[in-house]
Amino acid sequence: MWFLVIGVLLILLKLAEVGPIAGLSWWWVLSPLALAVVWWEFADKSGYTKRRAMDRMDERKEARRQKSLNALGQGDKPGKRR
Repeated sequence: MWFLVIGVLLILLKLAEVGPIAGLSWWWVLSPLALAVVWWEFADKSGYTKRRAMDRMDERKEARRQKSLNALGQGDKPGKRR
């Protein structure tokens, strides 16, 4: 995500001809976008994206479980463990 933000920012600075970015080659300006594509491919192929999604789903599931237990009065009470 950061590569994409940096790439868009560099493109805007290049088009506005701001500071030293105006003198850079377009290859340098567009390189963060290429790095973003490489990162996304790596993340998808390695399973990183899927693991993160599963972790978020597990956290939501546990939060729902705790909320339900608390609503029933069965939630964890301070100082009392089973």
